[in-house]
Amino acid sequence: MKTLAREQKLQHLYWRAGFGIPFRPDQARSGIKSAVRELLKSSGQAAPLQVALPHSETTGQADAQNADMRQKRQRERQQGFVLLNNAWLQQMATSEAQLREKMTLFWHGHFACRLREPRFALLQHNTLREHALGKFPDLLQAISKDPGMLQFLNNQQNRKQRPNENFARELLELFTLGRGHYTEQDIKEAARAFTGWTYNPQGDFVFRARQHDRGQKTFMGKRGNFSGEEILQMIVENPSTAEFMTSKLYTFFVSEVPNPERIKALSGYFYETGYDISKLLEKIFTAKWFYGPDVVGSKIKSPIELLAGLQRQFEVRYADGRSPLVLQRALGQELFRPPNVSGWAGGRNWIDSSTLAFRLRIGPALLQDAALEVNLKPDDDTEPTAPRQRRQDGIRTVRAKANLSGLQQQMQDVKDREMIEALSQKLLQVPLRPETAALLTQHIPAGATHADKVTLLTLRLLSLPEYQLC
Repeated sequence: MKTLAREQKLQHLYWRAGFGIPFRPDQARSGIKSAVRELLKSSGQAAPLQVALPHSETTGQADAQNADMRQKRQRERQQGFVLLNNAWLQQMATSEAQLREKMTLFWHGHFACRLREPRFALLQHNTLREHALGKFPDLLQAISKDPGMLQFLNNQQNRKQRPNENFARELLELFTLGRGHYTEQDIKEAARAFTGWTYNPQGDFVFRARQHDRGQKTFMGKRGNFSGEEILQMIVENPSTAEFMTSKLYTFFVSEVPNPERIKALSGYFYETGYDISKLLEKIFTAKWFYGPDVVGSKIKSPIELLAGLQRQFEVRYADGRSPLVLQRALGQELFRPPNVSGWAGGRNWIDSSTLAFRLRIGPALLQDAALEVNLKPDDDTEPTAPRQRRQDGIRTVRAKANLSGLQQQMQDVKDREMIEALSQKLLQVPLRPETAALLTQHIPAGATHADKVTLLTLRLLSLPEYQLC
């Protein structure tokens, strides 16, 4: 494979470190190193996601006994998650802090929690956002005291008389060390250290000293009266945590196919820097191999990457707030609704015969303001859904408007015979086969303007399986 041109390298970088490059007529082109520096700089400051959620989410036991009040609270929760989802998707599509948005998405899947209360979901989201590009030990301490995490993994039930191991088990298996690097006894001893860790109704972390087990504990070969904070510190002192986290980051940003040599070198660097996430990402994004043929165009876009990318590049505006959630649910990745504590499996799991056919329709439909019919299966939400909501499961119609003027202006000086090649280089991360290019350029309506041709060929390119890759 020939060496990638600078523009193609930049597109690859921005699809992996963000959600694509918006089509702007005055778009500047920089080198890779300066682009990486700019990505880090623009994501340097963490701004919380601001969402005005429905107000009455904490009510007393009397309210819980009232059927009307329960339905009201359920509607408020549903509306709250719609608002959260829309706000974050909009941030992904429009924010200049692309790397922070992408890393927050990574952590959202890594520390996967399916919460009932939008208020707790927003608190957790902003914790992930704040620490997304900092030091992993700081993030680990913060997320371990997050009310949503403590609730989801039942740590409010973890007391010295009756330890609950849920949080300790997932902490070691899914969040830090990975299987094979701890024992069942380590889980039991860690759970004892986290006894008394809970939260109040306002979402503040609370340490209940009377519920805490202050006895001696043996964890990973060391013995002492360890606190929860000390357990977390001991975990990050183990190089296996750096290797596990680096492997997950490599899968997310680089390739589904592991490369032990690269991962070993990167994990050593990650450990030496004190788990500095920004430095690790900079090392990945400036590596020569990151732009090699085994990496570029090798990943299937997640549903969120697909939708946020379309929204970012074509200014997609949905007719109503529930439409993005309908698409996400149909594609298998709904923000704030991971399937379980392991998060989304990703990779080839995004695609099957039905989802691929649906994916190929989405881009052209959204860009043409066409009615896109979506057949939804009943939601597998753990909270019972109201009968009225159940009846609404089935066919939904999604409509949106888009703006192709930026791309049309970028293409205004491109000759007709060069158009398909130029467009494919802007829209696809893999080379367009000559026979496919020939098919796409057939049947262009007579008298079509230059802008019309750009639009038509763009719609055809977006309907290709190749557009699903990044």
